[in-house]
Amino acid sequence: MKKVLVGLGILVGLLVVVATALPTILHAAGLHPIYEGPSVTLPGKRALIITTSHSVLAAPGETEGPETGVMASEFTHPYYTFLDNGMTVDMASIQGGLIPIDPQTLGYPVSTPEDQRYLNDSIAQAKVRNSLAIADVDISQYDIVFISGGWGAAYDLAQSPVMATKVSEAYYGDRTAVIGGVCHGVLGLVNAKDQEGNTLIAGRRMTGVTDKQVKELGIEITPLHPETELRKAGALFESQTAFRDIFATHVVVDNEQRFVTGQNQNSGLETAHRMMQVIADRG
Repeated sequence: MKKVLVGLGILVGLLVVVATALPTILHAAGLHPIYEGPSVTLPGKRALIITTSHSVLAAPGETEGPETGVMASEFTHPYYTFLDNGMTVDMASIQGGLIPIDPQTLGYPVSTPEDQRYLNDSIAQAKVRNSLAIADVDISQYDIVFISGGWGAAYDLAQSPVMATKVSEAYYGDRTAVIGGVCHGVLGLVNAKDQEGNTLIAGRRMTGVTDKQVKELGIEITPLHPETELRKAGALFESQTAFRDIFATHVVVDNEQRFVTGQNQNSGLETAHRMMQVIADRG
C-alpha cells in the first residue's frame, strides 16, 4: 500500500509540474510570440478596433451551443499596442453594446499578459461593455482600423453590408487609413468594394487563419473560413505552417501599404506594430 501511495504522489507531482509549465511550453512552441521588432509612437493618431457581436458557436441557423465571440488576445494585443504608443483607441462591434469574449481565451493555459491586464483595466472593460455600433461610427476619423477575429467573427463580419461599406469608406477617406486585422477578422474585408464596384482586396497580398488550422481544431461548423473567402474575393493568399498551424504566424503588408493582415491569434502584436509603422513611414 505504501508503494502505491508513493507512486500516486509521484504521479500527482508530475501532473502539477506539467500543468504549471504548460503555458510556457505552448509559448515556446509558438503560441503568442513576443514582438521583437521596431516600435513607433503615434501621439494624436486614432485607432478603431472592430469585433464580432456573435456569441454562440453553432451550425448556421442554430441558436444553441458553446459560448464564443472575439478571441481575447486578438483585441487586447492591438488595444494595448496602440494605447501604449500614444494613440487614442475606440472599440466597436457589429451591433454595438457588450462585446462577447470567448471565455476559453481568457483562461489557462492560453491567457496572455495583455489579457490579464485587460481583466484589471476598468476603462478597457467599459469600452467592451459599451462598444460603438459600426453603423454609428464616423470611420473617416480613424488612422487605423483593426478587425479582430475569433470564432464569432465567422458569423457576422462578412455578412454585414455596413461592415463592407465602412471598410470602403476608411480606404477612400481623407486619412488614408491603414486597414487590417487578424485570423477570422479578415472576413470583414472580403465584401468591401472599390469605386468601380469591384472587390477592394482583389489582387492584394493577404493572410488569415488557414483552412488547415480550422480543420486541425475541429471547428468546421462556422459558416465562413478566412482562407477560402479571401481566395474567393481574389486576394493573393499566403501563410506559414507548422506541425499544427495554431503555432504558426505570418503578417502581410500589401504592396500599396494600405492593408496589414495577420494569420491567426499569434499575429496580433506584430500586425498592430506593422500598421503603426506604415503610418510612421509616411512622414
